[in-house]
Amino acid sequence: MTQWLGLLAGILFGAGLTVSEMIDPAKVLSFLDVAGHWDPSLAFVMGGALAVSAVGTAVARRRSAPLLGGTFDAPPASPIDARLLGGAALFGVGWGLVGFCPGPALAALVTGDPRVGIFVGAMVVGMLAYRLSAARNTVT
Repeated sequence: MTQWLGLLAGILFGAGLTVSEMIDPAKVLSFLDVAGHWDPSLAFVMGGALAVSAVGTAVARRRSAPLLGGTFDAPPASPIDARLLGGAALFGVGWGLVGFCPGPALAALVTGDPRVGIFVGAMVVGMLAYRLSAARNTVT
């Protein structure tokens, strides 16, 4: 049952990205172009997402356990270090260069645009390279 709800949530997320045109890199890049033809619509999409998240978080905090079982697991506290800042900077530069982040890129795969496929392929290669690098660095 939870897998079906996960699929439904993913479809809803993808549909939201599509309706808000966040799968169009030009739309995202025009938000980042504050010195040119700036399009503030992404700020409204982010604001809507934050509002939905705030409601969900408020509801979850009133519950002792998730609706479908298990436990609420908070992410571990970690310091802001060079690795975190470097990863955030790399993500931001990549987003600013091509106008995609992972969620919208996956949703945009249905467009059949070969540039999207290249981006997603490069993203997967980057994730695999990180895993290999992290695995090598933890082996003692």
